[in-house]
Amino acid sequence: MPASGTAAADKPSTILVLGDSVSAGYGLALGEGWVSLLQGRLKTQGYGYRVVNASVSGETTTGGLARLPRALTVHRPQIVVLELGGNDGLRGLPLETSRANLEKMIQLSKAAGAEVVLLGMKMPPNYGPRYAAGFERIFAELARKYRLAFEPFFLDKIALVPGMLQADGLHPTAKAQPTMLDAVWPVLKPLLKR
Repeated sequence: MPASGTAAADKPSTILVLGDSVSAGYGLALGEGWVSLLQGRLKTQGYGYRVVNASVSGETTTGGLARLPRALTVHRPQIVVLELGGNDGLRGLPLETSRANLEKMIQLSKAAGAEVVLLGMKMPPNYGPRYAAGFERIFAELARKYRLAFEPFFLDKIALVPGMLQADGLHPTAKAQPTMLDAVWPVLKPLLKR
């Protein structure tokens, strides 16, 4: 019995990142994405966490919700970073659906004993002020309701900066990744335990 207790104590805590192409590292070489950089920073600063990147390019909140229960069971994370919703917005999906999916993911993560970090997203102005404002409000309202660690728009410092987006104008470049990590770090760090 004591041996298994020791093995459990030696197993590193897990941070699960559930996102879309922005976190999956679309168009980047292996190890260049902000999630990979996060693993490096944790190690450098003496945190013994293992980062599991369960992000998939093109993922919507519906897809994320479908995949989350298994990811929670398999990885048993202490922290879940949710970076989803951007593809819902770009496809003009109903705001109510995106909100309900995100809320269910928050509830499932908390029920599994994980802290949640919510990374907000914004829509380009051409989607209309009403849709864009409603989309942005989803993240802020859920963060407030569930008292989550929250970054309102972690692409804020790169979205309009030359050289920070790939040719498609949507996906961040390798150069942008450290800035993205710097946006996430202040909201994630208070949840970390040594």
